Amino acid sequence: MNAIYALGAFIGAIVVWNVGFRRNIGEAMVVGFLATAAFAGPDALSVGWESLVDGLKSEITFAALAFVFVSELLTRTGLVQRMVDILSSVLGRYRGGSAYAATVASGLFGAVAHNGAAIVATIGSITIPWMKRSRASGETAALVLSGNAGVGAAFPFSGAFFLLLTAPTVLPVLGTGDVVATIFVTGVWMVLMRVLIAFVIVRRRGVGAMAPEDIRPPRAALRAGWPSLLVLGSIALPILATAPPTSDLVSTRIGTDAGDAIPLLIWLPIVMLVAGLIVERKALPRRGAQWWSLLGEVSPKLGLVGVTMISAFAASNVLSALGLGEQLAPFLEDLAGVPAIVAAVVVGLIIVIVAGPLNTTSTVAAIGPVAFAALTAAGIPPHVAFAAILVWASSEGCSPPGAAPLYVAAGIAGINPVRIFVPVVLYYLLPSLATGVLLAVGLLWVPA
Repeated sequence: MNAIYALGAFIGAIVVWNVGFRRNIGEAMVVGFLATAAFAGPDALSVGWESLVDGLKSEITFAALAFVFVSELLTRTGLVQRMVDILSSVLGRYRGGSAYAATVASGLFGAVAHNGAAIVATIGSITIPWMKRSRASGETAALVLSGNAGVGAAFPFSGAFFLLLTAPTVLPVLGTGDVVATIFVTGVWMVLMRVLIAFVIVRRRGVGAMAPEDIRPPRAALRAGWPSLLVLGSIALPILATAPPTSDLVSTRIGTDAGDAIPLLIWLPIVMLVAGLIVERKALPRRGAQWWSLLGEVSPKLGLVGVTMISAFAASNVLSALGLGEQLAPFLEDLAGVPAIVAAVVVGLIIVIVAGPLNTTSTVAAIGPVAFAALTAAGIPPHVAFAAILVWASSEGCSPPGAAPLYVAAGIAGINPVRIFVPVVLYYLLPSLATGVLLAVGLLWVPA
């Protein structure tokens, strides 16, 4: 039970330090990490240090910092504004157009990229400023993007998809061909669910249409801002290089697997930054003092995002080292023979709780195999159980306090992430839990 107590201590320490003592979220995450590491007992220093080093080396940590910097730089040069002008000229006159565009774009990008932090950083760098121009608060903009972060894991060929497929309880029962269509339809359901949530948010939280005087004619906006679309299109390069079928051609040409040679999270912000520097070269600072001033203005935000992300990953690694998955297994194994809806609710709750400090892939690795066994023992068809587990585990962006994409969205929006902890649970986490349950009991159709 040590790891389960550590999970409770992690969440409790963050809430007490941030809400009770009113300290910033970066400090709270560090305190949460230290509280978690303490449960390793005599090995606390070694376990904590190894977990911290892994957090420092995480690709997602790099991507979060890189995208925050890219977003700040391109916003200051005016490039993001020109992108927003183009989008606004098409959808800005419709109420909530920015929120719907962010939701659908997250689904489209997530179906290829799959990573929650990358979805938020790439789509959010454009749509968060757009939503704020549509009279939405920074909290609302960050809420929409963090809530959409996990949608990529619900589509085929994510890391979590392959990890669950090779689990010892799944491998003898299902093959890739058995679940591709199932998971694709599941991903579509998740996008539709988020469109419905966006509708509610637009009505309740005031995402309006842009003021008519802020909307440029489409031709004028495109004529002034078309180079900015080259920066947005540049993200297609690493995606095409690492996604089938084009990745097969790249792998053959370079003599090794393209996905390993071209880490998507590393190259997405780099390619976007290089393209932005080329397109915006005339608007960039000219002197070293100007660059130094820019870095001085951006560094506090980078520091907060960096500390928060590293602490979240370090705490996640500690929980894995303490055996969180193994300690939760007995609770799931006891569900054999219970009604399907009871098994679905209990398993779903456990998975979304674990997904708080862990990311989607780590959650599936920790408890995916035993969760699959528990669901199928309760009479839920294997392909449906597979889909439901991915839906619950994909709550990485909307399951605070350890949800890395949430902090990326908050960093871009320039808000205190704690302000959206409760809203993201109500608007996105609980509906994700309910969607998985509806899938498990057969009320949402998926192909066999």
